[in-house]
Amino acid sequence: MHELSVCQALVEQVVRVAREHGAGSVARVTIGVGALSGTEPALLRQAYPIACAGTPAEGSTLEINERPIRVRCALCGAETDARANRLLCGACGDWHTQLLSGDELLLEQVELAKLAEAI
Repeated sequence: MHELSVCQALVEQVVRVAREHGAGSVARVTIGVGALSGTEPALLRQAYPIACAGTPAEGSTLEINERPIRVRCALCGAETDARANRLLCGACGDWHTQLLSGDELLLEQVELAKLAEAI
């Protein structure tokens, strides 16, 4: 399952962010996943707690924003949604399109918890 290695890399990045900001732990992580990213959101949700074990991200919540596939038509210039197996212009039906979004896997937001201060 390649989603586990994706989650491990994600957790490394999240832990680095937490350390840079002096956070004690991570509460929530939000990512954007495109339909053409090569990852399955359901498998990412399963792999995430395993990748977080023993890190400041352990117990955090993973939120996944699924991104649509969008294309720009070279013929008519329209920007439309498309399907994974049919990257056609939704306006004129031409196949000369440029992918605008749908292949991304992005860390969008990390919600941190501060360290408790000693009294």
